[in-house]
Amino acid sequence: MRGAMKPSIVHCLKLLMLLALGGVTMHVPDEDDVVASLGALRLDGHFSFDDAHAAARDFGNRCSLLPAAVLHPGSVSDVAATVRRVFQLGRSSPLTVAARGHGHSLLGQSQAAGGIVVKMESLAAAAAAAARAVRVHGGASPHVDAPGGELWINVLHETLKHGLAPRSWTDYLHLTVGGTLSNAGVSGQAFRHGPQVSNVNQLEIVTGRGEVVTCSHEVNSDLFYAALGGLGQFGIITRARIALEPAPKMVRWIRVLYSDFETFTEDQEKLIASEKTFDYIEGFVIINRTGILNNWRTSFKPQDPVQASQFQSDGRVLYCLELTMNFNHDEADIMEQEVGALLSRLRYISSTLFYTDVTYLGFLDRVHTSELKLRAQGLWEVPHPWLNLLIPRSTVHKFAKEVFGKILKDSNNGPILLYPVNRTKWDNRTSVVIPDEEIFYLVGFLSSAPSSSGHGSVEHAMNLNNKIVDFCEKNGVGMKQYLAPYTTQKQWKAHFGARWETFERRKHTYDPLAILAPGQRIFPKASLPMSL
Repeated sequence: MRGAMKPSIVHCLKLLMLLALGGVTMHVPDEDDVVASLGALRLDGHFSFDDAHAAARDFGNRCSLLPAAVLHPGSVSDVAATVRRVFQLGRSSPLTVAARGHGHSLLGQSQAAGGIVVKMESLAAAAAAAARAVRVHGGASPHVDAPGGELWINVLHETLKHGLAPRSWTDYLHLTVGGTLSNAGVSGQAFRHGPQVSNVNQLEIVTGRGEVVTCSHEVNSDLFYAALGGLGQFGIITRARIALEPAPKMVRWIRVLYSDFETFTEDQEKLIASEKTFDYIEGFVIINRTGILNNWRTSFKPQDPVQASQFQSDGRVLYCLELTMNFNHDEADIMEQEVGALLSRLRYISSTLFYTDVTYLGFLDRVHTSELKLRAQGLWEVPHPWLNLLIPRSTVHKFAKEVFGKILKDSNNGPILLYPVNRTKWDNRTSVVIPDEEIFYLVGFLSSAPSSSGHGSVEHAMNLNNKIVDFCEKNGVGMKQYLAPYTTQKQWKAHFGARWETFERRKHTYDPLAILAPGQRIFPKASLPMSL
């Protein structure tokens, strides 16, 4: 039911806004006018204040910026009305707006200090209640329309009812559609289909002016490409139309090990260049891990149990190639032949071949299974000082020699991803920044820091991260950061390089007051001079 906010809520909003401003007096409209302006909004949802602290936390667990209020939108109109009102307050207002999905950002990117956080999952819930949630369309060009605050796991459940699924994924599905599309969305299918941003047909966006705009490759295309990978700078994605393909029932899931980095990367590149190949290709670096194959036995079967039992991983740097092939039950024999033919071309350590057959849903949601185990051990809601890099093929060997041979001498507190993708599968019209070479590697150091000191601390992980980045910058590696944690515009300009001019132009066009996504720390909101 629509209605203005109650007087008590307006009073709380005023108090929180004053606290957020730290007692600074600014040349702004009267505070009562500002609060009344927001309080007069007639919403399908509501503002709240008791969950402000929750909105100031994220997966990274290293940054906490308290908002003045949290918007629980009951409709897209609520989002547009809120942003539009902040826009109307003009440059003199310090208010900003941040869209928060599942809170999986790493350094406060979905937070808004003293501003308004939009809880996008509330929008998805409202859409479901109004029968406007996930809608699947078949036909010659199958697609799904999903709210921006919907989790990918829910999109998958709904599309599977129709025998369909999105083509490109992230490794973890308990993220929102708008969240991953604002970054890129990358997993082991990206070599074939590109990232998730390359598989979107249409978006609905609330711009920094509070306008609701539908855009696509043909209509309002500049905004469409700006928002994809745009870090939330140009608008809040409230709905997306995503391309689908027929979904398989089953997956053959395979892991093998290499001891030589050059052989490992050559085999990966051979696979992603082949027309007939696996459906998913990722790699991992394993440093000084004891009994790695014994750990695999809980979920995988060894091809040769005797040889596998004799393999020793202690004190070694090993490289795991993880592969899948999709199939349906009546295609199992054909799948076996195709897998055998592909594996025969690879040069992995023969005793380390492990495999299992799982459902397509089970494979795609595999990280959630690990999440539940970590939560049970109290190891999920800890700091995550992650570092994600995109490394050109021409320098990946130099990078690996230094990083895996010298900087990371002991096992890392978390997985290390390393796998190649093809640049041609990434649409260069989006805002995503990638290396210039045709083949580049995604390298992710997915560390957890459960301790306050020592090897498992944030300080230790950040020290290693800084050494890695420093080596790249001083030795011409040509890397780009993904989910970059930059804190100054100078750093962002260097990140975007020649594309900065376009990025800045789009910002001035679609969010001229720099209201949106302040946590990215790219464009500070322009305000009039302050007087103390």
